[in-house]
Amino acid sequence: MQLYDILIVGGGPAGSTLAYALSGAGLKIAILDKTTFPRQKICAGWVTPEVMRVLNVDLDDYAKGRVLQKISGFKIGQIGQQLVESHYPGEPVSYGIRRIEFDDYLLRRCGAELILNETFKKMEKASDGWLVNDNYRAKLVIGAGGHYCPVARAIDSKGVSELAVVAQEAEFEMSAQQKQNCSIKEEVPELFFTPDLMGYGWVFRKGDYLNIGLGREDKSKLSSHVKDFCDYLSAEGKIPSDITAKYSGHAYLLYNHAVREMVADHVLLIGDSAGLAYPQSGEGIRPAVESAVLAADVIRCCEGDFSKNKLQAYNELMEQRFGQRLPAPDMMERLPMFVKRFFAKQLMKTQWFTKNVVTDKWFLQSHQSPLPVINE
Repeated sequence: MQLYDILIVGGGPAGSTLAYALSGAGLKIAILDKTTFPRQKICAGWVTPEVMRVLNVDLDDYAKGRVLQKISGFKIGQIGQQLVESHYPGEPVSYGIRRIEFDDYLLRRCGAELILNETFKKMEKASDGWLVNDNYRAKLVIGAGGHYCPVARAIDSKGVSELAVVAQEAEFEMSAQQKQNCSIKEEVPELFFTPDLMGYGWVFRKGDYLNIGLGREDKSKLSSHVKDFCDYLSAEGKIPSDITAKYSGHAYLLYNHAVREMVADHVLLIGDSAGLAYPQSGEGIRPAVESAVLAADVIRCCEGDFSKNKLQAYNELMEQRFGQRLPAPDMMERLPMFVKRFFAKQLMKTQWFTKNVVTDKWFLQSHQSPLPVINE
């Protein structure tokens, strides 16, 4: 029997960040994950400088042998419209990373004991916590296993149905000929919102790698939507026509749609397992990292008492940071869909909206106050 203060289920950015943030707290921490690292994780993979700052990542060190694509602008519009480009002089406003490298980097430095290549099977209540897989006893179990996190499922007695965003994407290394046939600028990702306002697609070049994907709140005929989008990109001369990469699917919950409880007795959910993706962009890395930082603050204050009542402070910090969950519809949401589609089509043609709202507010989250650097 292995005894831990904290067992984190999931070795992605949320789990590794929590372990790293608690590395000096005198707690015995382990991370359980069903795969070994580095492991492939398809993701558009852009992170803001704020994420790298909070994570205390040395950018020069990280860039050694890893992709760290500087981003200085975005092209944004609706599918079928001319895109509007926004440029940001000076320091990069974002970085392109490959999750196979990024996740492994964060996990290897986190300081926790790693239990890899072992699937979470079950958790049973114990007197002072939980018994996981009949072998690991922990005072606190952290769910950090993404949208389908087994810990979230284990504590959900209601079987609540949630509206998830579904996406398909591919990331592959281009051949020399494909690079010549790709017109996407490395420093300028391109975003294409769907005319029905149900999602958006993207094309993101990271050096020799190309990431293409599309996500929608409506999962009906997703593969057809993705194929149509890729055909459109190819016809526009933006991507090579001979792409053979396999498109992989995944799902995630938007913060304002998720209804799952984030805390229970001796259990806490972080990252995508808690359903934290930003509503407009669907980005999950920054909220995953920030949820882990806030969880670490709460765990320190618990002083070993991980009852639901003590962990409730996490919910309060999350609401302060990300806003009220399941808010009442605002004025824009109450408008008829045909009205919203009309205004969206016009606004997506303007420099002001695509830069100040879509890029700055939705994707860069430039209005958010900074969090402290971990272990500075």
